[in-house]
Amino acid sequence: MYADLIGDGFALMVVGMGTVFVFLTVAVISVSLMSKLAKMIEARLPAPAAPIKKATGVLPEHIAAISAAVTRYRASRS
Repeated sequence: MYADLIGDGFALMVVGMGTVFVFLTVAVISVSLMSKLAKMIEARLPAPAAPIKKATGVLPEHIAAISAAVTRYRASRS
């Protein structure tokens, strides 16, 4: 009686582990192929253009003053 239950449990375990193994194998192969495909597509694309710099509206003198103030503040905290 218990031998049948143990046998059924073992069979269920083998089927479950086999299913997980097959799924993970297919997932790894799929990701590898997609990675290779993405690299091939990326190689065919033209080089990206230089990024367009947006004007911040802050004058260089203001940036220098802020930088000096931060440096002085950090020096006084040490």
